[in-house]
Amino acid sequence: MAETTWSPLFKEAVSTDFRDFHECLDQDKRIALYDVAGSKVHARMLARAGILTAEENNRIQVGLDQIADEMRAGTFVWKKELEDVHMNVESRLTALVGEAGKKLHTARSRNDQVATDIRLYARAELDALAAELKSLVLAFVDLADRHAETIMPGFTHLQVAQPVTFGHHMMAYAEMFLRDLERVGQARERLNVSPLGAAALAGTGYPIDPAYSAGELGFSRAFRNSLDAVSDRDYVVDICATGAIIMGHLSRFSEEVILWCTPMFDFIEVGDQFCTGSSIMPQKRNPDLAELVRGKAARIIGNLATSAALMKSQPLAFNKDQQESKPPLTDTLENVRGAVTVTTQMLPTIKVRAANMLAAAEQGYSTATDLADYLVRAGLPFRDAHHAVAAIVGAAREKGLATLSEMPLAEMQTFASAIGQDVYDVLSVEGSVGSRNHPGGTAPEQVRSAIAELRALLA
Repeated sequence: MAETTWSPLFKEAVSTDFRDFHECLDQDKRIALYDVAGSKVHARMLARAGILTAEENNRIQVGLDQIADEMRAGTFVWKKELEDVHMNVESRLTALVGEAGKKLHTARSRNDQVATDIRLYARAELDALAAELKSLVLAFVDLADRHAETIMPGFTHLQVAQPVTFGHHMMAYAEMFLRDLERVGQARERLNVSPLGAAALAGTGYPIDPAYSAGELGFSRAFRNSLDAVSDRDYVVDICATGAIIMGHLSRFSEEVILWCTPMFDFIEVGDQFCTGSSIMPQKRNPDLAELVRGKAARIIGNLATSAALMKSQPLAFNKDQQESKPPLTDTLENVRGAVTVTTQMLPTIKVRAANMLAAAEQGYSTATDLADYLVRAGLPFRDAHHAVAAIVGAAREKGLATLSEMPLAEMQTFASAIGQDVYDVLSVEGSVGSRNHPGGTAPEQVRSAIAELRALLA
């Protein structure tokens, strides 16, 4: 099929296979409305500089508004042979307003144009992600509030370690996602610089006003170096890194959901709307949402690797390689937000099996550290107390006792004479949890204090 050439400089038309390999319309449709918005501001800037007449600017504004309406309505005709969003918009604009449309590209390049469009798109997506993350944090806070006193085992190495509360456990995730919310804000701040006016790489000889364009588009400032402005994709790596951390946190929680739903744990039940069954095993109730989120984490981490590797060997300034920065960026933003949203929706459906959690917390001699602390308060050095309690635990195991509180006082005193009758208050999981009554601790009072603090912070 015959193709037109780029310009009289080229004697042969672009290969159709190369054209298909080269075009990026599927990605560019995401930034189409941002391209129109940037073009409207650019036209106004050109008119302020006297490069366009007021009439030309007016016609361009009307034409671009019509193009935006067509895009929103789904009636805009995309032409693959025009390669990208910029040429599609310019072609349609020229068809609508005539010669004025051909003047819009004065004092800019597709290099600074696409850099502007992607930043506008990414900024809006980060704002949406921040709102979803805030909802996720509050969903964890709500769940924690309902279970500030629900005792469960705390784990290290996935072995029962010490008793905690389910509310305290949920607030750990609230803290993680609160940090993620901060990361999203920081990534937004770093990308919020306008490249418009940098042109191809060296700026332009026209009397442009980059600061005006930046302000009109809501950027915090304009670029300081034209080479960096068109070649920078740090913000893509930054967003992919932020997304990878968020997905890592979601994956950790998903893994616990999956474990807790198994009959071996039976700590929680997830709502039906977030589970699936089996095509052959009628009893199955699979927490598929959690599994999908865990799986997508690998995909987002892959996007980080792609985006970082893509930029490592590119000389200044713009290179066509940078077209490949769009897929990991858009995939990260869209899938991370989706994962955050569905996890937020799942949290209120979780039913906690408090009795099973309590029974599990009483296993594995989880109050052994409390016994060691008891002996320290009685005057033993901690290392000696640790040694004595280890011996008591060993004796309990040999006897087949489920908890240390089942061991007779006289027998415990053979290992540490300082032990008195009051030790049984220390050996209960309720006493253990209640004793951690300091800021950041697992005592119910402290969990509720942390909840109130986060609610106030996010209000």
